Order: sequence, then C-alpha cells, then structure tokens
Amino acid sequence: MRTPAAPLLAALPLALAAALLLTVPAAAADPPGGARSDAATRTGEPGTRLYTPDANPGAYDQARDLLRHGQLRDAAGILAMARTPHAVWYGDQAPAVVEREARKVVREATGQRSVPVFALYNVPGRDCANYSGGGASTTAEYTAWIDAVARGIGNHEAMVVLEPDSLALLPADCGQDDAEGTKTAARYTEVNYAVDALEPLARTRVYLDTGHQGWHSVNSIVPRLIEGGVERATGFYTNASNYHIQDANTWYGNLISSCLAYAETGGDSADCPNQWWPRADAQSWLDANVDADPARMKHFVTDSSRNGQGAWSAPAGKYTDPQDWCNPPDRGLGARPTTRTGDPLHDAALWIKIPGESDGLCLRGTDGPEDPERGSVDPAAGAWFPQQALELVRFAQPPLF
Repeated sequence: MRTPAAPLLAALPLALAAALLLTVPAAAADPPGGARSDAATRTGEPGTRLYTPDANPGAYDQARDLLRHGQLRDAAGILAMARTPHAVWYGDQAPAVVEREARKVVREATGQRSVPVFALYNVPGRDCANYSGGGASTTAEYTAWIDAVARGIGNHEAMVVLEPDSLALLPADCGQDDAEGTKTAARYTEVNYAVDALEPLARTRVYLDTGHQGWHSVNSIVPRLIEGGVERATGFYTNASNYHIQDANTWYGNLISSCLAYAETGGDSADCPNQWWPRADAQSWLDANVDADPARMKHFVTDSSRNGQGAWSAPAGKYTDPQDWCNPPDRGLGARPTTRTGDPLHDAALWIKIPGESDGLCLRGTDGPEDPERGSVDPAAGAWFPQQALELVRFAQPPLF
C-alpha cells in the first residue's frame, strides 16, 4: 500500500525547489535553496567555499516558464544550475564601475566566507574582434582598467582567470598584426602588466590562458605562458568556455606545469611531451627529466561548466566549418565547482563559463541565419540560451539529482 506514494515523495524535493521560483525575483542575489560549495577560508585549500554571484535573469525566466508548464524537474535543474558557484565576468565597464562592482563582490564574498572567481575580459583586440570582440581601445586604457580592478579587490581573497584567449589567440594568429608584430608585443605587455598589478595583492591568485587541450600543443603554449609572465603568476587555466573532458584537461595541465618546470631549469619546451603522446611515454619522459616539488611548480584550474558529455564532433563532411566550440548540441554540465581535486597541481575545477549563456551566432560555414545543427538562430554571445541551458541540465554528468 505504500508503493504508490514513493514516486510522490521522491518528487517532493523537486517540486519544492521549483516552487521557490515563484518567490525569487529575476535578479535575486541569493534565492532560497541556493547551492554553494563546502566551507573553508583559503583559496586552493581543500574545502574552499566558492562564491555564487547573481544568476542571469534569463535562468529564472526559463525556470518559471518550465514550472508553469508542469516541468518541475527541469525547472528545479535550471535553478540548481543558476545557483551553483560560477565566475563573475568583467569587461567593457568603465574603471570606476568595475572598481565599485569588484569591491562589492569581494565584500559580499568575505561576509559569506567564500572566494569569488573573476574572469577579466577586456584586453584590446580580444577574440580577434569576432563574436565577443571589444575590450579596451589602447594599452593605456587597459592598464587603467586593471588598476581599477586591483583597487576593487584590495586585500580580499580572490581568484582571477585573466583574459580568456589572450595567449591562445594572439593578434598574430588572426591576421590583426603588422609585420613588426606590434599588437602581439602589446598583448604580452598588457598581460604582464595585469599579472604584476593583481598577483602581488595580499590574497589574490592569477591564472593565465592556455586555450584548451584540443588547440595548442604543450610545446606551443608554454613559450606563450613564459612570455606572458606566468613565472610571476600562480599558474594558468584551461578549457575556459569549452567542452573537453576533465581527465584530458587535468593531464594537459600537468604536462604544461611540468614543461614550465623543465624550461625554468634551462630545458627547451620543444622537447617536452605533449597531450598527443602516449601517456606512458610522456610519463616516462617526465620521470626522467622533471624533478620538481609540486609546491614550487605552477598550478592550474580547469573549466568544468559544460564538459559533462565531452567535446562535440560534427558529422563527417557535413560542414565546412563545424565550429565545434560554438553552442554544440546535447552537452551537459560537468563536475561541480570544487577545490577538492586530489591533484596537488590542480587548484580547482571551476565554472568559468556561465552555463546557459550562448557562445554566439553559430553558422558552421553556412549562409545562415539559422544554426543548421539546431534549426534556429542562436542568441548573441552572452545572452541566455534556453535550449542549450535545458540540454546542460538534462545531460549533466554527474547528474544534478
């Protein structure tokens, strides 16, 4: 006689979570039931509590709509995703604005005994002036902006993911530079300036860009990290806004850290094993050539916001430019943000990219305007994408519920 009641009892937490949406305003800072990670007080130590910023209002709009249509589990999933710790992105704001906003975040995080993750995205010529193009107009404008961020953070604790694609996608890589490499040289100057302005802050850790393990080899990204000033930073990050599985990301991170240690002792990064070597061969090389204490090596963080199902591969021959990074279908949320990685070099798995926000207009080599893989026009970069958000919730690995 108790069996029929079991499904109702199992569904009750979902229904209650979804019902909370009725009382949460679209831009609520801390809705009831908000998910937060385990408590602690220092960045990089086991159990660090990570800060949850205000969610994209589109998440609450979508969850309410799902609730109205009786899709309680999906509504609760969108809410859980929105209230999971993720990065606070800054770019394009005036210096006075970004200083004020950063100060507000670090003070709120301190009051909650949590650590905010800032993704700074304002370097001149960012994204090769493509979907997320913009940024500061000049190096002087950028350095003033970085100074404002530094004043905003002050002595508070913070992790900084510095300028996604700044090193993996240099001006020289996209035909924006002149023959003398003026813009690429300026990029390195800008990244170095940011490292020197932010890393010396009392409780801030700065991580530099590597793209992802399906893009640059270890051998090609290590010289860029060195040129960007990684020796004065805490380390680097990988897979920002991408979809590669966590195991591949952490292996890539360990190879990069080991190669940086090898180069620091005078070795040539061209000799280092890369992510495409057989792992046993790479490990043998590391055992023979790298003798470094993890405490003295460069650490890294990874983006696990959308890698639950791994990277997407387009059907063979279907598109001239598959844009596998751009709103791929049927991806899922990855590992929840944590500093408990079990790897002394891997400081944290983070949600750097805000899951549910679009990568931009994806045409995959066609004339558009629709994304041929979805049959609809994708939202602009950074706008809420309900279809993708629902996929991330439904295909999450590990599952949300």
